[in-house]
Amino acid sequence: MKMIKFLCCVLPVVILACNGRERDKIGELSQRKIRIVTTTGMIADAAKNVGGTRVNVVALMGPGVDPHLYKASEGDVSRMMKADLICYNGLHLEGKMTEIFEKMQRWVKTVAVSDHIDRDKLLSPPGYQGTYDPHIWFDVKMWINVVEYIGQILVDLDSTHAEYYQKNVSNYVDELSELDSYVLTQSEKVERSKRVLITAHDAFNYFGRAYDFEVRGLQGISTLTEAGTADVQDLAEFIVNRQIPAIFVETSVPVRYIEALQAAVKSRGFKVKIGGNLFSDAMGDMDTPQGKYTGMVRHNIDTIVNALIQ
Repeated sequence: MKMIKFLCCVLPVVILACNGRERDKIGELSQRKIRIVTTTGMIADAAKNVGGTRVNVVALMGPGVDPHLYKASEGDVSRMMKADLICYNGLHLEGKMTEIFEKMQRWVKTVAVSDHIDRDKLLSPPGYQGTYDPHIWFDVKMWINVVEYIGQILVDLDSTHAEYYQKNVSNYVDELSELDSYVLTQSEKVERSKRVLITAHDAFNYFGRAYDFEVRGLQGISTLTEAGTADVQDLAEFIVNRQIPAIFVETSVPVRYIEALQAAVKSRGFKVKIGGNLFSDAMGDMDTPQGKYTGMVRHNIDTIVNALIQ
Protein backbone atom coordinates (compact mmCIF):
# COMPACT_ATOMS: atom_id res chain seq x y z
CA MET A 1 0.00 0.00 0.00
CA LYS A 2 2.83 2.39 0.80
CA MET A 3 4.29 1.89 -2.67
CA ILE A 4 0.94 2.54 -4.33
CA LYS A 5 0.55 5.80 -2.38
CA PHE A 6 4.10 6.73 -3.31
CA LEU A 7 3.41 6.18 -6.99
CA CYS A 8 0.16 8.11 -6.91
CA CYS A 9 1.91 11.10 -5.39
CA VAL A 10 5.16 11.05 -7.34
CA LEU A 11 4.27 9.89 -10.85
CA PRO A 12 1.95 12.78 -11.79
CA VAL A 13 4.64 15.29 -10.84
CA VAL A 14 7.31 13.41 -12.77
CA ILE A 15 5.08 13.04 -15.81
CA LEU A 16 4.41 16.79 -15.99
CA ALA A 17 8.11 17.55 -15.68
CA CYS A 18 9.04 14.99 -18.31
CA ASN A 19 6.42 16.20 -20.75
CA GLY A 20 7.85 19.71 -20.58
CA ARG A 21 11.53 18.85 -21.03
CA GLU A 22 13.92 16.11 -22.08
CA ARG A 23 11.08 14.01 -23.50
CA ASP A 24 11.79 13.91 -27.21
CA LYS A 25 10.33 10.46 -27.73
CA ILE A 26 8.08 11.85 -30.44
CA GLY A 27 11.18 12.23 -32.58
CA GLU A 28 12.94 9.33 -34.21
CA LEU A 29 15.07 7.25 -31.82
CA SER A 30 17.39 6.64 -34.75
CA GLN A 31 18.55 10.25 -34.46
CA ARG A 32 19.79 10.05 -30.90
CA LYS A 33 20.95 7.59 -28.26
CA ILE A 34 18.31 5.38 -26.68
CA ARG A 35 17.95 5.91 -22.94
CA ILE A 36 17.79 2.60 -21.09
CA VAL A 37 17.21 2.12 -17.37
CA THR A 38 17.82 -1.33 -15.89
CA THR A 39 17.45 -2.72 -12.41
CA THR A 40 20.54 -4.91 -12.01
CA GLY A 41 24.07 -4.46 -13.24
CA MET A 42 23.90 -7.74 -15.16
CA ILE A 43 21.07 -6.46 -17.33
CA ALA A 44 22.83 -3.11 -17.77
CA ASP A 45 25.97 -4.87 -18.97
CA ALA A 46 23.97 -6.89 -21.51
CA ALA A 47 22.25 -3.74 -22.79
CA LYS A 48 25.59 -1.96 -23.19
CA ASN A 49 27.09 -4.84 -25.14
CA VAL A 50 24.09 -5.03 -27.46
CA GLY A 51 23.39 -1.31 -27.79
CA GLY A 52 27.00 -0.16 -28.03
CA THR A 53 27.37 3.51 -28.95
CA ARG A 54 23.65 3.77 -29.69
CA VAL A 55 22.55 3.62 -26.02
CA ASN A 56 22.94 5.35 -22.68
CA VAL A 57 22.40 2.81 -19.91
CA VAL A 58 21.75 3.47 -16.22
CA ALA A 59 21.50 0.67 -13.63
CA LEU A 60 19.45 1.48 -10.53
CA MET A 61 21.13 -1.19 -8.39
CA GLY A 62 24.88 -0.89 -7.97
CA PRO A 63 27.57 -3.19 -6.53
CA GLY A 64 26.58 -4.96 -3.32
CA VAL A 65 22.89 -4.08 -3.65
CA ASP A 66 20.36 -6.84 -2.94
CA PRO A 67 17.54 -6.62 -5.52
CA HIS A 68 15.23 -8.71 -3.33
CA LEU A 69 15.19 -5.92 -0.74
CA TYR A 70 15.61 -2.87 -2.97
CA LYS A 71 13.10 -0.04 -2.66
CA ALA A 72 12.81 2.54 -5.44
CA SER A 73 13.46 6.16 -4.58
CA GLU A 74 11.76 9.21 -6.06
CA GLY A 75 14.93 9.71 -8.12
CA ASP A 76 14.61 6.18 -9.52
CA VAL A 77 11.04 6.85 -10.62
CA SER A 78 12.16 10.06 -12.32
CA ARG A 79 14.96 8.24 -14.17
CA MET A 80 12.56 5.58 -15.37
CA MET A 81 10.03 8.13 -16.61
CA LYS A 82 12.74 9.80 -18.70
CA ALA A 83 13.82 6.48 -20.25
CA ASP A 84 12.91 5.06 -23.64
CA LEU A 85 13.21 1.52 -22.32
CA ILE A 86 13.12 -0.06 -18.86
CA CYS A 87 14.57 -3.55 -18.50
CA TYR A 88 14.11 -5.56 -15.32
CA ASN A 89 14.76 -9.21 -14.51
CA GLY A 90 11.27 -10.30 -13.50
CA LEU A 91 10.37 -13.62 -11.82
CA HIS A 92 9.93 -11.59 -8.62
CA LEU A 93 13.64 -10.79 -8.28
CA GLU A 94 12.79 -7.12 -7.75
CA GLY A 95 9.89 -8.01 -5.48
CA LYS A 96 9.31 -4.60 -3.95
CA MET A 97 9.29 -2.86 -7.35
CA THR A 98 6.64 -4.96 -9.11
CA GLU A 99 3.93 -2.33 -8.65
CA ILE A 100 6.17 0.34 -10.15
CA PHE A 101 6.83 -1.66 -13.32
CA GLU A 102 3.12 -2.26 -13.76
CA LYS A 103 2.49 1.51 -13.55
CA MET A 104 5.44 2.37 -15.78
CA GLN A 105 4.15 0.30 -18.67
CA ARG A 106 1.54 3.02 -19.30
CA TRP A 107 4.21 5.57 -20.28
CA VAL A 108 7.50 3.77 -20.98
CA LYS A 109 8.25 0.49 -22.76
CA THR A 110 8.93 -1.79 -19.79
CA VAL A 111 10.23 -5.32 -20.30
CA ALA A 112 11.07 -8.27 -18.07
CA VAL A 113 14.11 -9.83 -19.76
CA SER A 114 13.18 -13.25 -18.37
CA ASP A 115 9.98 -13.25 -20.48
CA HIS A 116 11.93 -14.58 -23.45
CA ILE A 117 13.00 -17.75 -21.64
CA ASP A 118 10.99 -20.93 -22.11
CA ARG A 119 9.18 -21.61 -18.81
CA ASP A 120 10.05 -25.29 -19.12
CA LYS A 121 13.70 -24.32 -18.62
CA LEU A 122 13.03 -22.38 -15.42
CA LEU A 123 13.46 -23.89 -11.97
CA SER A 124 10.64 -23.85 -9.45
CA PRO A 125 12.11 -24.63 -6.01
CA PRO A 126 10.15 -26.74 -3.49
CA GLY A 127 8.07 -24.56 -1.22
CA TYR A 128 7.75 -21.85 -3.88
CA GLN A 129 4.91 -23.34 -5.93
CA GLY A 130 4.01 -21.07 -8.80
CA THR A 131 7.20 -19.02 -8.39
CA TYR A 132 10.32 -19.50 -10.48
CA ASP A 133 13.90 -19.07 -9.39
CA PRO A 134 14.89 -15.64 -10.79
CA HIS A 135 18.70 -16.09 -10.82
CA ILE A 136 18.85 -16.94 -14.52
CA TRP A 137 22.19 -15.22 -15.22
CA PHE A 138 24.15 -18.04 -13.56
CA ASP A 139 23.53 -20.29 -16.54
CA VAL A 140 25.48 -18.59 -19.31
CA LYS A 141 23.47 -20.34 -22.04
CA MET A 142 20.29 -19.02 -20.48
CA TRP A 143 21.77 -15.53 -20.32
CA ILE A 144 22.46 -15.72 -24.05
CA ASN A 145 18.68 -15.89 -24.51
CA VAL A 146 18.37 -12.65 -22.55
CA VAL A 147 21.02 -10.94 -24.70
CA GLU A 148 19.23 -12.00 -27.86
CA TYR A 149 15.94 -10.70 -26.47
CA ILE A 150 17.44 -7.30 -25.69
CA GLY A 151 18.76 -7.20 -29.24
CA GLN A 152 15.29 -7.92 -30.57
CA ILE A 153 13.80 -5.14 -28.44
CA LEU A 154 16.34 -2.58 -29.68
CA VAL A 155 15.73 -3.58 -33.30
CA ASP A 156 12.00 -3.07 -32.74
CA LEU A 157 12.62 0.37 -31.23
CA ASP A 158 15.21 1.49 -33.77
CA SER A 159 14.99 -0.55 -36.95
CA THR A 160 17.25 1.93 -38.77
CA HIS A 161 20.21 0.48 -36.86
CA ALA A 162 19.01 -3.13 -36.88
CA GLU A 163 22.17 -4.43 -38.55
CA TYR A 164 24.33 -2.74 -35.93
CA TYR A 165 22.43 -4.33 -33.03
CA GLN A 166 22.37 -7.73 -34.68
CA LYS A 167 26.13 -7.64 -35.24
CA ASN A 168 26.69 -6.68 -31.60
CA VAL A 169 24.48 -9.54 -30.46
CA SER A 170 26.37 -12.01 -32.65
CA ASN A 171 29.76 -10.86 -31.37
CA TYR A 172 28.68 -10.91 -27.74
CA VAL A 173 27.04 -14.32 -28.05
CA ASP A 174 30.34 -15.67 -29.38
CA GLU A 175 32.06 -14.25 -26.29
CA LEU A 176 29.45 -15.76 -23.98
CA SER A 177 29.73 -19.15 -25.67
CA GLU A 178 33.46 -19.11 -24.95
CA LEU A 179 32.67 -18.15 -21.36
CA ASP A 180 30.27 -21.07 -21.02
CA SER A 181 32.96 -23.47 -22.26
CA TYR A 182 35.44 -21.97 -19.78
CA VAL A 183 33.09 -22.54 -16.84
CA LEU A 184 32.52 -26.15 -17.90
CA THR A 185 36.26 -26.79 -18.23
CA GLN A 186 37.01 -25.25 -14.83
CA SER A 187 34.20 -27.20 -13.16
CA GLU A 188 35.65 -30.49 -14.32
CA LYS A 189 38.79 -29.80 -12.28
CA VAL A 190 36.83 -30.44 -9.08
CA GLU A 191 36.35 -34.03 -7.95
CA ARG A 192 32.68 -34.91 -8.45
CA SER A 193 32.09 -35.80 -4.79
CA LYS A 194 33.40 -32.37 -3.75
CA ARG A 195 31.44 -30.47 -6.40
CA VAL A 196 29.20 -28.86 -3.78
CA LEU A 197 28.52 -25.13 -3.60
CA ILE A 198 27.30 -23.75 -0.27
CA THR A 199 26.36 -20.08 0.04
CA ALA A 200 24.11 -17.80 2.09
CA HIS A 201 21.03 -18.08 -0.13
CA ASP A 202 19.87 -20.25 -3.02
CA ALA A 203 21.09 -18.04 -5.86
CA PHE A 204 23.16 -20.64 -7.70
CA ASN A 205 20.68 -23.36 -8.67
CA TYR A 206 20.90 -22.58 -12.40
CA PHE A 207 24.69 -22.67 -12.07
CA GLY A 208 24.44 -26.05 -10.36
CA ARG A 209 22.21 -27.52 -13.04
CA ALA A 210 24.29 -26.19 -15.93
CA TYR A 211 27.72 -27.10 -14.56
CA ASP A 212 26.96 -30.17 -12.44
CA PHE A 213 27.28 -28.80 -8.91
CA GLU A 214 25.14 -29.68 -5.93
CA VAL A 215 23.96 -26.38 -4.48
CA ARG A 216 22.92 -25.62 -0.90
CA GLY A 217 21.92 -22.29 0.62
CA LEU A 218 21.09 -21.19 4.15
CA GLN A 219 18.24 -18.99 2.93
CA GLY A 220 15.71 -19.57 0.17
CA ILE A 221 15.80 -18.11 -3.34
CA SER A 222 14.98 -14.71 -1.82
CA THR A 223 17.02 -13.06 0.93
CA LEU A 224 13.70 -12.05 2.47
CA THR A 225 13.71 -15.57 3.96
CA GLU A 226 15.68 -15.64 7.20
CA ALA A 227 17.89 -18.60 8.06
CA GLY A 228 16.90 -20.23 11.37
CA THR A 229 18.99 -22.16 13.88
CA ALA A 230 17.72 -25.47 12.51
CA ASP A 231 18.81 -24.46 8.99
CA VAL A 232 22.33 -23.72 10.22
CA GLN A 233 22.60 -26.95 12.20
CA ASP A 234 21.27 -29.12 9.36
CA LEU A 235 23.66 -27.62 6.84
CA ALA A 236 26.57 -27.92 9.29
CA GLU A 237 25.81 -31.63 9.68
CA PHE A 238 25.73 -32.01 5.89
CA ILE A 239 29.16 -30.33 5.55
CA VAL A 240 30.72 -32.57 8.18
CA ASN A 241 29.23 -35.75 6.72
CA ARG A 242 30.36 -34.88 3.20
CA GLN A 243 33.70 -33.38 4.31
CA ILE A 244 33.09 -30.26 2.21
CA PRO A 245 36.29 -28.15 2.34
CA ALA A 246 34.85 -24.66 1.69
CA ILE A 247 31.77 -22.48 1.90
CA PHE A 248 31.30 -19.09 0.27
CA VAL A 249 30.27 -15.54 1.10
CA GLU A 250 28.06 -13.52 -1.26
CA THR A 251 28.92 -9.86 -1.80
CA SER A 252 25.27 -8.76 -1.55
CA VAL A 253 24.38 -10.80 1.56
CA PRO A 254 25.62 -10.15 5.14
CA VAL A 255 28.59 -12.36 6.06
CA ARG A 256 27.14 -13.25 9.47
CA TYR A 257 25.10 -16.14 8.03
CA ILE A 258 28.13 -17.94 6.67
CA GLU A 259 30.19 -17.18 9.78
CA ALA A 260 27.45 -18.77 11.91
CA LEU A 261 27.55 -21.83 9.68
CA GLN A 262 31.33 -22.02 9.92
CA ALA A 263 31.12 -21.88 13.73
CA ALA A 264 28.50 -24.64 13.79
CA VAL A 265 30.76 -26.86 11.68
CA LYS A 266 33.73 -26.14 13.95
CA SER A 267 31.69 -27.18 17.01
CA ARG A 268 31.38 -30.61 15.40
CA GLY A 269 35.15 -31.00 15.18
CA PHE A 270 35.51 -30.26 11.47
CA LYS A 271 37.13 -27.19 9.93
CA VAL A 272 35.53 -25.65 6.85
CA LYS A 273 37.13 -22.59 5.31
CA ILE A 274 35.45 -19.59 3.77
CA GLY A 275 36.53 -20.06 0.18
CA GLY A 276 36.06 -16.45 -0.91
CA ASN A 277 33.52 -13.89 -2.03
CA LEU A 278 31.10 -14.72 -4.83
CA PHE A 279 29.05 -12.21 -6.79
CA SER A 280 25.44 -13.34 -6.75
CA ASP A 281 22.68 -10.71 -7.06
CA ALA A 282 25.04 -7.85 -7.93
CA MET A 283 28.28 -7.45 -9.89
CA GLY A 284 31.48 -5.74 -8.78
CA ASP A 285 32.60 -2.12 -9.13
CA MET A 286 32.43 -0.80 -12.69
CA ASP A 287 36.18 -0.16 -12.89
CA THR A 288 37.04 -3.79 -12.06
CA PRO A 289 36.85 -6.96 -14.19
CA GLN A 290 34.03 -8.17 -11.93
CA GLY A 291 32.03 -5.10 -12.97
CA LYS A 292 31.26 -6.87 -16.24
CA TYR A 293 29.16 -10.01 -16.58
CA THR A 294 31.96 -12.06 -18.15
CA GLY A 295 34.43 -10.97 -15.47
CA MET A 296 31.95 -11.73 -12.70
CA VAL A 297 31.31 -15.24 -14.00
CA ARG A 298 35.02 -15.95 -14.42
CA HIS A 299 35.75 -14.66 -10.91
CA ASN A 300 33.04 -16.88 -9.42
CA ILE A 301 34.06 -20.12 -11.09
CA ASP A 302 37.77 -19.53 -10.43
CA THR A 303 37.06 -18.78 -6.76
CA ILE A 304 34.85 -21.88 -6.39
CA VAL A 305 37.29 -24.23 -8.09
CA ASN A 306 40.38 -22.95 -6.28
CA ALA A 307 38.67 -23.35 -2.90
CA LEU A 308 37.27 -26.83 -3.52
CA ILE A 309 40.45 -28.35 -4.93
CA GLN A 310 42.61 -29.77 -2.17
